[in-house]
Amino acid sequence: MNYDEYLKLEEERLEINKRHLLNGVDFLDMKTAYIDKKTIIGKGTIIYPNVILDGNVVIGENCHIGQGSKIVNSRIGKETNIESSYIIDSVVGDKTSVGPFAYLRPNSNVGDNCKVGDFVEVKNSNLGNGSKASHLSYIGDSDIGQDVNIGCGVVFVNYDGSKKHRSIVKDGAFIGCNANIISPVTVEAGAYIAAGSTVTIDVPKGSLCVARAKARIIEGWVSRRGLLNKCK
Repeated sequence: MNYDEYLKLEEERLEINKRHLLNGVDFLDMKTAYIDKKTIIGKGTIIYPNVILDGNVVIGENCHIGQGSKIVNSRIGKETNIESSYIIDSVVGDKTSVGPFAYLRPNSNVGDNCKVGDFVEVKNSNLGNGSKASHLSYIGDSDIGQDVNIGCGVVFVNYDGSKKHRSIVKDGAFIGCNANIISPVTVEAGAYIAAGSTVTIDVPKGSLCVARAKARIIEGWVSRRGLLNKCK
């Protein structure tokens, strides 16, 4: 690309942004937004610096698209907050919060009033209305019902080395921190998974699943190993 071609593209890009501005979209810095001509943005939405909206993107009214976000061929509902995150070939509902630093990979469908928090990755999965994964979790090839809580560090272990498997978590279930869901399993409605559990079997409705080794205390172990000086 020569310099004249670059200037022409920049002029076209700014014209796209100006059209959105005239249609009621707000920009913190219009010169740093990169918006595809196919993108549709609702009134009252705020676009922060260094945002990329690529391809067939539809964003509802009164959204907040935070700095550094990239959205590709995806649909975002109304009054939704996207903060410094990547969303690709996915759907996000109304009044939902995504990020910062979340990653929605292709075929992710997040409902209304959900939270996909910092460093959460979602891939080929569905999150029902009101469900929350607040931080540091991986949700892959799974169907999550409504009002489900997914704790910090939860991993849906979907790959056995040769095939991908799918898990189901039904409405109102609670997945404690640092749990591993070894797909394929079903967690029935209202069930609880204790923190630190590795779940390999289906969990009945309204039950508690505890799947972790019992703690042992071995008195005097440190001194017998000659390590006592390291504990001072």
